Amino acid sequence: MSTARHCSIHLESTPYYHVVSRCVRRSFLCGEDPLTGKNFDHRKQWLVDRIKTLGEIFSINICAYAAMSNHYHLILHVDLDQAKQWTDREVIERWGTLFTKSIAAVATSGQSLTPEQKNAVDLQVDAWRERLSDISWFMRCINEPLARLANQEDGCTGRFWEGRFKSQALLDEGALLTCMAYVDLNPIRAGISESLENSDFTSIQARIQAYQQNRKNKAKPQEITDKYANQPCQLLPFDGHPDEEEIQVTLSMNFTDYLTLVEWTGQAILDDKKGVIPAHITPILQRLAIDESQWLNSVKHFHSRFYRMIGQLPILQQACRAMGQCWLKGLGAVKALYVNPTT
Repeated sequence: MSTARHCSIHLESTPYYHVVSRCVRRSFLCGEDPLTGKNFDHRKQWLVDRIKTLGEIFSINICAYAAMSNHYHLILHVDLDQAKQWTDREVIERWGTLFTKSIAAVATSGQSLTPEQKNAVDLQVDAWRERLSDISWFMRCINEPLARLANQEDGCTGRFWEGRFKSQALLDEGALLTCMAYVDLNPIRAGISESLENSDFTSIQARIQAYQQNRKNKAKPQEITDKYANQPCQLLPFDGHPDEEEIQVTLSMNFTDYLTLVEWTGQAILDDKKGVIPAHITPILQRLAIDESQWLNSVKHFHSRFYRMIGQLPILQQACRAMGQCWLKGLGAVKALYVNPTT
């Protein structure tokens, strides 16, 4: 039995969510079909372009993404404060951009509205504002257009996605760090790529390319900001971003520390051995109360080890109570991942 969406998305507990959407047909979202030999890699660009477009319209930030052969991963941050700060005019314009045949599009086209139409727009603004910070609407606006494009290309009709997207609530920084590493390393674990910089159509590749270009050009802060804006997808910046004072939300970790940790993790996964985490990158795990001995196993098997919510045990229990749940799958994995949990 499927789980009601309100049982997996609870913004009072956390604004961070890992979502996955998977194809239903043998015909792949992306990659090469081994039976027909047809390649669908161009659909990865469809996906990234759509994510970028929606990231500019919704009050939802993208922390990480990865386009795989028959599914994709996203880590999203819902920014409710941003949506509340929009004027009614901004909300109407954003919704009209998404749905070009809606009354919102008419309202922003310069055409005169009848009194009835004006009243309808006024009544709808609050609903549109809420939808523009809603993960379900965000995913709907990704999947429906992609399904239509794929069906048209395949010359068929019917369902393209297997069902509703899956979501996991990331309740603290440790859960966010572990999940981001899992998503960024997906192509390496799947054998598609052997390095982060060669993992095409992923957020980690986009971040590395921007970082390398910034260092090469010794860009000024404004140029760095522009470079971020020109990435294949708008990405929530890490702590230490040059325009951090002007950015309300950042990932509370340094990008170079994160990159070093994930790169080592990827190498260890490829070598199929645990090894020892280098001393110069262990502080990030210690700060987040993550058990170093459990790090690799948690990253490799994140989606199967954890269920709808991930976080330190007291935070997890509090979120469960807030959502009216008495039991949650994955408590053993949570207890193994974290050490010295907060009380």
